Amino acid sequence: MAIQSDRSDSVPTYWWHRISENKIQCDLCPRFCHLSEGQRGLCFVRGCEGGEVRLFSYGRSSGFCIDPIEKKPLNHFLPGTPVLSFGTAGCNLACRFCQNWDMSKSREMDTLSQIATPEMIAEAAEQHHCRSIAFTYNDPVIFHEYAIDVAKACRARGIRAVAVSAGYVCPGPREEFYREMDAANIDLKAFSESFYQRICGGALAPVLDTLEYLHHETQVWLEITTLLIPGHNDSNPEIEQLSRWIVEHLGPDVPLHFSAFHPDWKMLDTPPTPPATLRRAREIARQQGIHFVYTGNVHDPEGDSTWCPACGKRVIERDWYRLGAWELDPEGRCRHCGAKIPGVFEARPGNWGSQRQLVRF
Repeated sequence: MAIQSDRSDSVPTYWWHRISENKIQCDLCPRFCHLSEGQRGLCFVRGCEGGEVRLFSYGRSSGFCIDPIEKKPLNHFLPGTPVLSFGTAGCNLACRFCQNWDMSKSREMDTLSQIATPEMIAEAAEQHHCRSIAFTYNDPVIFHEYAIDVAKACRARGIRAVAVSAGYVCPGPREEFYREMDAANIDLKAFSESFYQRICGGALAPVLDTLEYLHHETQVWLEITTLLIPGHNDSNPEIEQLSRWIVEHLGPDVPLHFSAFHPDWKMLDTPPTPPATLRRAREIARQQGIHFVYTGNVHDPEGDSTWCPACGKRVIERDWYRLGAWELDPEGRCRHCGAKIPGVFEARPGNWGSQRQLVRF
């Protein structure tokens, strides 16, 4: 479970405990890595140094970019606004299909080429008129302490924090982490334990627990993404089961995004997801009662747009990441019928569009 590493600069953490004279256990995520001196966990950025678990990626990033918030994807959280996005290196899952594998599977600290303190990031977000910052590209669970400090620095400037995560985290650190977050998109990778075990090297149950926790016990705005992989998690019965679970455990108003897979990392022999698969999944999820279902990574203006579940009229027009007609009143209600659309909306949408802007410190 652990990977040998050389000593390097690091910061102390506290989600761990000693299990023997020579071993400690990391308690951040359900992987519970057992570490001896000089070893790293599977995530690679947390390891045993000086008899404690330390974080080796604090203050270091693989890069910063300003994206449209819809790219996270979040369709009901400050639509049209720019978000300063960044990640570090490593991951606490081992998904064979990872589409950010150059960062999430990196075992080289040289990947973390940019140095930025939390205050520097908050200042950059403010200078670039970003309404939020997003921890993305790799899972912020593993740079827990850094993400929390960045979120606090941003909050002090009125900038919100977004977590893009697989939700594979233990209850204690999860509560501490999401206390500082304003929105989250959780990657529900499939709806079977066998998929998580075979393809991701993890487990489904902790992810479902995180989803229920976020929806029922926090004020964090929640959306969900499922990457549909041909022949692995795209069958009608599995999509029906996933959709029913969301309705029964979270309610019909949590937005669900179905995203298209492209061959990458260790699944190069798997074909891309046909657009028809995403449209089929969207229809199944809507039939099961989910009000807001979206398609991603394909050109599908109907699947990109937001439709009022009460009257059926389009209330937010989208084409890729560009917004068109806006039919919400200043209180986030449908202009056609007055139904309240769940989300975090402002009187007017942003106009960032589909721009992508690199930021260097």
